[in-house]
Amino acid sequence: MKKFLFAAVALAGLFLFSCQKEEIPQMEEQTSDVVNYSSQMIEGKFIVLFKDEGLLKSASVGGMVGPEAVLQTTRDVFTLMEMPMREPDFVYSSALRGIAVEMTNTEAMKVSQAPGVKGVYPDMWITVDLPKAQGKPAKPAPSGQTIPWGITRVGGGATYSGSAKAWIIDTGVDLDHPDLYVNTSLDYDFINKDAVADDDNGHGTHCAGIVAAKNNTVGVVGVAAGAQVVPVKVLDRRGSGAYSVIIAGVDYVRTKASSGDVANMSLGGGVYTPIDDAVKNLGAAGIKVALAAGNESDNANNHSPARANGTNLYTVSSMATGDVWSYFSNYGNPPVDYCAPGSSIYSTYKGGAYATMSGTSMAAPHVCGLLLWGTVKTSGNVSGDPDGNPDPIAHK
Repeated sequence: MKKFLFAAVALAGLFLFSCQKEEIPQMEEQTSDVVNYSSQMIEGKFIVLFKDEGLLKSASVGGMVGPEAVLQTTRDVFTLMEMPMREPDFVYSSALRGIAVEMTNTEAMKVSQAPGVKGVYPDMWITVDLPKAQGKPAKPAPSGQTIPWGITRVGGGATYSGSAKAWIIDTGVDLDHPDLYVNTSLDYDFINKDAVADDDNGHGTHCAGIVAAKNNTVGVVGVAAGAQVVPVKVLDRRGSGAYSVIIAGVDYVRTKASSGDVANMSLGGGVYTPIDDAVKNLGAAGIKVALAAGNESDNANNHSPARANGTNLYTVSSMATGDVWSYFSNYGNPPVDYCAPGSSIYSTYKGGAYATMSGTSMAAPHVCGLLLWGTVKTSGNVSGDPDGNPDPIAHK
């Protein structure tokens, strides 16, 4: 039986993980024919996912590949169901096979019954709760170079000379920050649908600096100093976006990244299977992905994509100085793989500035930077892990 996937239990919104505990209802997967995700639904917007067999396979056999095959499958489905063709907002052909499209609820139900359709999900408009900079961001950079405590604790800070890139799926990155080597030939802004993924929020730039700020005697230094960072903007200046946009960002990285590249996703929310599947497929393609565990003091299995387990996926909890558990961090093994510094982390910020922020948003980029160096090692265990199974502390 085809499934029209709607609301499971209240989803309190996808958000960038902050240092503040959020009251998020516990999520669980539903196995009934109707699965609801009922928070901030975007009326008339849906994500349609296709199976690899059936119509999609037929389009591929006909010589079509990638987006072309997905679009042909879309046309076939709408024709078969005697519906007017809709122009998709996004076409997914790498991390997932499907589209984001506008249609009525009745049409969505009809499409869900078509051969070859894996599922139809309502798109969600989400407003993220961003970590606030602690104190006023500093600009220009303080004299001299600071090595943040987290960089020291994980054994980072050396200049990176490899060719792998770090893809920052976030609010963008300050394209002109003097302490970052930003690849502006591959960046993309999925909010405005253009190739200028500048950061008008600050969160993405902060994460990028933790991964790869230059070792250049000014500002700060990152775990893999001077590595290329590629901004993929999926959230706007207010921290607003949609699942369809974030999946488009993951799909883009799956298309453009090379095996051995790394990606950082310091974002997440309640359980949402399409996000999990997209991230799993990204990892399966050889892209190493660092995922923030979340900040609800909750089991990370209740949050996506933190709960995603698969090849090259690493979920990261947070600690403070002294290897002490960050009170806000989510927990649970699986999916948590490592703990890393996430409390009071000093890094780059929008507008060429620097700021201190806290959250598992800051812990994940430490591991992302370590992944550029190769296999992540460990150095001790965090104390105070609420699940009673102390997470190993990530180290170079």
